[in-house]
Amino acid sequence: MVQRIEPAAEPPVTLTSPYDLLTGYLDFHRDTVLRKLAGMSDEELRNSRLPSGWSPLGLLKHLAGVELRWLQWGFHGETVEEPWAEFTAGSRVWHVDPGESFEDVKTFFQEQCARSRATVAAARLEDRAATLGGKVPADEDRPTLIWILFHLLQEYARHVGHLDVARELADGAVGE
Repeated sequence: MVQRIEPAAEPPVTLTSPYDLLTGYLDFHRDTVLRKLAGMSDEELRNSRLPSGWSPLGLLKHLAGVELRWLQWGFHGETVEEPWAEFTAGSRVWHVDPGESFEDVKTFFQEQCARSRATVAAARLEDRAATLGGKVPADEDRPTLIWILFHLLQEYARHVGHLDVARELADGAVGE
């Protein structure tokens, strides 16, 4: 039996502001990720059904890290102790410690998203990142906030698609 996951509401079709479109669709995809993960067993959250080895819970931790790296570490220029926390030394597969629960990773994700929203709300789309990968490049090499938000949007869209497949393989649930 196929279980359907009901989609979240997309931003209104009448929006014309790039800021409202980018932030609205980021929130839409953030919500979609959580909706896709809701109801999965702990075993399915932690296991991979793919040759690359990533797990749905690892994907959530990765997206929290993406938020942290691009907006807190990069754009805002905050010091971050472990900007690549979802990776272990020498591994390209997202890692979740056995002691980290779904609720722990979900809370970390939601905290990063809230911090990202605050960072974005206090800036203009044409503002440039303070750093890039922890380094301070020349002004012309620093991405603008609008570029960062568009990059985040495409990253979320891609990973939501990955999660669609992982969820269907895990328990047959389909839908936005």
